[in-house]
Amino acid sequence: RRQRILIWGVLLAAWEAAQGQLRYSVPEEMPKGSFVGDVAKDLGLQLPALSDRGIRLLDKGRTQHFALHGTTGHLVTAERIDREQLCRLVEQCVLRCELIVEEEMKIYGIQVEITDTNDNAPSFREAEIELRMSETTAPGSQFPLARAHDPDSGQNSLQSYELSGDEHFSLAVQTGPGGDQRPELVLAKVLDREEAAFHELVLRASDGGDPARTGTARIRVTVVDANDNAPVFSQAEYTVRVPEDVPVGSTLVTVTATDADEGLNGQVKYSIKKETDMASDIFQLDPETGAITLVQNLDFEEGDSYELKVQAYDGGALFDTTKVVISVTDVNDNAPELTVSSALSEISEDAPTGTVVALLHVQDRDSGANGEVRCSLEAGVPFLLEKSFEDYYRVVTARELDREQQSEYNVTVRAVDGGRPALQSSTVLALRVLDVNDNAPVKSVYEARVAENLPPGSLVGKVQATDADVGSNGQISYSFNNVPDRIRELFSVDIVSGEVRTEVPLDFEEKSKYSFGLEARDGGGLTDNCKVQIDITDENDNAPEI
Repeated sequence: RRQRILIWGVLLAAWEAAQGQLRYSVPEEMPKGSFVGDVAKDLGLQLPALSDRGIRLLDKGRTQHFALHGTTGHLVTAERIDREQLCRLVEQCVLRCELIVEEEMKIYGIQVEITDTNDNAPSFREAEIELRMSETTAPGSQFPLARAHDPDSGQNSLQSYELSGDEHFSLAVQTGPGGDQRPELVLAKVLDREEAAFHELVLRASDGGDPARTGTARIRVTVVDANDNAPVFSQAEYTVRVPEDVPVGSTLVTVTATDADEGLNGQVKYSIKKETDMASDIFQLDPETGAITLVQNLDFEEGDSYELKVQAYDGGALFDTTKVVISVTDVNDNAPELTVSSALSEISEDAPTGTVVALLHVQDRDSGANGEVRCSLEAGVPFLLEKSFEDYYRVVTARELDREQQSEYNVTVRAVDGGRPALQSSTVLALRVLDVNDNAPVKSVYEARVAENLPPGSLVGKVQATDADVGSNGQISYSFNNVPDRIRELFSVDIVSGEVRTEVPLDFEEKSKYSFGLEARDGGGLTDNCKVQIDITDENDNAPEI
């Protein structure tokens, strides 16, 4: 190809020499000293020595691009010529110089066209192109791209563009008013930042040289987030079981929601939808972390389950809702409660076996084994504990009571639950046993010795009976028991004290011994008898009789 250009340049130069104008062409980037044209031949100048004839070359411009070979008469390059550097903005690059033949006083103009070679590949000003697109961008949208530059001309200049790397994008090339190609990036498929936050593309520019040269630019498309995703909780429902004695301030559960968006659209915060004031007063939700903490003491007996509606929302007001169920488990923190519903303070000692002394109610606010209560009485008391109705018990007499053995009882009733450790409570029933006349006075035998002739009212002796009963039942009165009138004439008995006294002076000589019965009677009509024996001692009250 280069030979064809040189042959054509020689023929053209020969024709134009006759016109006083020489024209040559030479490819760019030829090494220094490369042949441009045979000036001597084209001008019909005789060799050998051109310099002797005063032939010299004047180069226009600051730089001498050509030289005249003094021996051969050839026009050669004085340096390596870069067409793109010299003629960056013109299509046809022509360098001019003059040849002066002083001997003939002639001047010849020389024009040398610097033809283009494909020594430059297309290039982009920036090898990395950054684009930002919203994920809501409509397919078909076009985005102008930076054009490649190729300083070569003609077929060696930029001819085409090609895009590779991603199915979401295609390339459209528009033709400008000057015939220049303007590449545009076309969105072919809907973007989804959550699926792919970045797209890497390669834009390739090719020229028409043989072989063709190419230049590339890497395009990085950053998908800008749109708030097209709501927060999503990791669970549709959170369930947690906590004991009722969990300390205030404890974190019970942490809810977690994620948002596939980024930035403000992906920042998740939490709040409680106030279904009930009680739950919102007991629990607190951290809006940043989703941690639910306890702010008040739990009480299983007041509430064994709480349900919260928790909402997670992003910066774009999209939200999700989950349910949090907090189940409170019972702890044995309540002792059984014993209540005396009804009770006797006094009971007759002759009350029949099974007589109800007290009615008790027992309850335990705990549940399960913690709320199962066993009741019992202290050992060694004449009472029994019987189940009455549901949580009611009754205390009944196990046998007949005997006031004379024990007149009062303090009966302890205990209630113990099934917790571990077990809790218990107790109550004391105070019961006084009332007396009935079930004991007769205790009899005694009395003997006395008195002197005869004692004055009336003299004390002979005193009888005394005992009665285990109390009150009127134990009050004893004394009297004669079926005695002859003669005894009543001689003796008297005090009804209260039981003192036996003489009514008249006794006479040993009349009778030396008396025996009679006395009766002791209590206030209930029970009696007992005793025998009184009185011996009369003799006094010297009679003179001898002759």
